[in-house]
Amino acid sequence: MQSCEISADSTDDPLSSGQRRKRQPRIVVIGAGLAGLSAAKALLESGFTDVTVLEATERIGGRVQSVQLGHATFELGATWIHGSHGNPVYHLAEDNGLLEETTDSERSVGRISLYSKNGVAYHLTNSGQRIPKDVVEEFSDLYNEVYNLTQEFFQRGKPVNAESQNSVGVFTRDVVRKRVKADPDDTEAVKRLKLAMIQQYLKVESCESSSHSMDEVSLSEFGEWTEIPGAHHVIPCGFIKIVEILARSIPKSVIQLRKPVKCIHWNQSVSKEIERVADHNSDLPEGNKGSSVFVECEDCEFIPADHVIVTVSLGVLKKRHESLFHPRLPEEKVMAIEKLGINTTDKIFLEFEEPFWSSECNSIQFVWEDEAESESLTYPEELWYKKICSFDVLYPPERYGHVLSGWICGEEALIMEKCDDETVAETCTEMLRKFTGNPNIPKPRRILRSSWGSNPHFRGSYSYTQVGSSGADVEKLAKPLPYAESSKTPPMQVMFSGEATHRKYYSTTHGAVLSGQREAARLIEMYQELLQ
Repeated sequence: MQSCEISADSTDDPLSSGQRRKRQPRIVVIGAGLAGLSAAKALLESGFTDVTVLEATERIGGRVQSVQLGHATFELGATWIHGSHGNPVYHLAEDNGLLEETTDSERSVGRISLYSKNGVAYHLTNSGQRIPKDVVEEFSDLYNEVYNLTQEFFQRGKPVNAESQNSVGVFTRDVVRKRVKADPDDTEAVKRLKLAMIQQYLKVESCESSSHSMDEVSLSEFGEWTEIPGAHHVIPCGFIKIVEILARSIPKSVIQLRKPVKCIHWNQSVSKEIERVADHNSDLPEGNKGSSVFVECEDCEFIPADHVIVTVSLGVLKKRHESLFHPRLPEEKVMAIEKLGINTTDKIFLEFEEPFWSSECNSIQFVWEDEAESESLTYPEELWYKKICSFDVLYPPERYGHVLSGWICGEEALIMEKCDDETVAETCTEMLRKFTGNPNIPKPRRILRSSWGSNPHFRGSYSYTQVGSSGADVEKLAKPLPYAESSKTPPMQVMFSGEATHRKYYSTTHGAVLSGQREAARLIEMYQELLQ
């Protein structure tokens, strides 16, 4: 049986009364993604000296993962800085010269972010035909008009009718279908194409929301997500540079890699095993036995702390909350974890020797004509590829080469993750041949793809407000433990950070950064006298 160790490096309660000189509080941050690093950076810069960051994997960055292939950098995770005005990620990039290479062509306007606003999206059908540009524009205007309606339920407090089932997908599909069918100017053939385009647009929306289907996204809450004004940006040298900037001022000794956490023992509910080990550890200071929190690591080390900031993903909380916290989380927080949604959005990069697409094409959108009257966006396992909504053309080719970036989400993304590279590359090539009508498209010379859903350290890409959840659940998720304030109970023992804990900016990198800064600010305010 593996022997356990209890870290023993400080004594006395930092909040206790008496004549003893108060020590610095011990703060453990779990996770070295944007939220964890932002919290640690803010704490250290404010004068805290006993900060430890525990990261389960072999790298920092969390859901930011930039991969260098040749001269180009590809983003398996976060890609865009969404908006600029007041966006802390944008300002970090701008202040450090990371956007100097960014041209107007790399800035996306509008709701859906692509790599280039130049060029045209090609909407192709499974019969190998391109949908006429005027038909696409007409449908896009209609869809965006209905999309704006979905925002009004939250923003204007409009009541949701029973027919919509409080679902963005159900509402959108129903309203767009009725308007398409009622249009007196369209032929039946054009109506059929527009009806098929509904499902394709909803697949794109699902990838953006990281939901299995827009049917699962709450209509009444959809409009609370807030877009920061300003252009969208990519970072040519890699989004990981933002991570490196945050980590720059954090001493390397603070961050422990390959240090997965098994259980957080909070509310002074130290297990008998810990007490037994403590009793036999003659050099353990008495103060550590009374620590508010012990972080039990997978390597059997117990780390005492006064405060723990948990930044793991909502997917990990859903899977592990029962075993990750002792005692168990309050029912209110468990309900919030279960109500809120998170799913998988994956990217599939395909590199070709030469482009088979025209120079004006900035994306290839897959429209399945047999889905004109479909209700569901769930496919049998063998048809997982039908969930791939599109391939974006990476721009400029001088930087990336001839590369397409495909998008897939939901349960079908998990199926894709189980396939080998050869199968995925071959399947995507067959799709491209089918939809372009060009049987001579060669297989890509290289494939790169993400696997956020099956990765046990993430279990999904980012969060959304699922039907049945609300912004109030986000607030409950973010609320520190214990809830009850008592002079006998140390406050804010377990704190929660990460994109899923930001009510307005969930699913974004700036939401993650701001949430880390928010939790650090709570502790800075608590210890302002000690830090002076």
